[in-house]
Amino acid sequence: MNLTSSSLRAPASHLERALARARGQERAALAAYLPAGYPTLDQSLDALHLLATTADVIEIGLPYSDPLMDGPLIQRAAEQALRAGFRTEHLFTTVRELAAASNAALVVMTYWQPVHHYGPARFAQRLAAAGGAGVVIPDLPVEEASDWLSAAHEHHLDTVFVVAPNATDQRLARVCAAASGMVYAPATTGVTGSQGPLHPGLPAFIDRLRTLTHLPVGVGIGVSTPEQAAIVGTYADAVIVGSAFIRALDSAPGPAGALQAAFLAQRLTDGLWRSRPAAA
Repeated sequence: MNLTSSSLRAPASHLERALARARGQERAALAAYLPAGYPTLDQSLDALHLLATTADVIEIGLPYSDPLMDGPLIQRAAEQALRAGFRTEHLFTTVRELAAASNAALVVMTYWQPVHHYGPARFAQRLAAAGGAGVVIPDLPVEEASDWLSAAHEHHLDTVFVVAPNATDQRLARVCAAASGMVYAPATTGVTGSQGPLHPGLPAFIDRLRTLTHLPVGVGIGVSTPEQAAIVGTYADAVIVGSAFIRALDSAPGPAGALQAAFLAQRLTDGLWRSRPAAA
């Protein structure tokens, strides 16, 4: 079975529609990440609801005990959520409540082991039934993804792969062909949470991806300020911000922290409106 983005699903998924709406407004989309269950289930839901009033895409992190791609900030948040009793079932509840109240595309960021343990078909069915649009699974190689891709196809979920700048064109084309919804390009090297400069080769990498896939390109991992988001928004279809929202959430106790995260989302989006040149 040839698992390509065109053969796996019908076009115009919820994620694609969210990105298309932003593109129609001549701006990049904002994708906002927060781990579910952090700092508590109720507080994370409150913050996610507020973010969903501004962000085009909500990326909901599934807390996991061995998050290899994540920096100390997201690791700490995941550990706290797990200590507080977060379980996979809470993820589906979170998605269901957000889907009932928002038009944002809801994408789950998870590592492969929790999905494998839960069962790919069961996970896909539960996520789709809750109103999810797709998943990002950064540690799932495309060569080992057939079970998940079949389950995702059956339940009309997008699969967003993280693409590596040091990969060959042949490798990138293979990953992009299996992806759907968008592909995810890192803005910096290393783990999430970096507050350093964007990688100088990022624009050229995005140009390279454009020659290999028709899919939208989202850029994250290291985008932390409105200024960086505005720059990335000139060449990416979506700007993905995560750790900065956790820092905003941590900046004040209770509802005030969620309001700070929502304020950051608005500042980020304001910059994206200005970043994309008007259509000819």
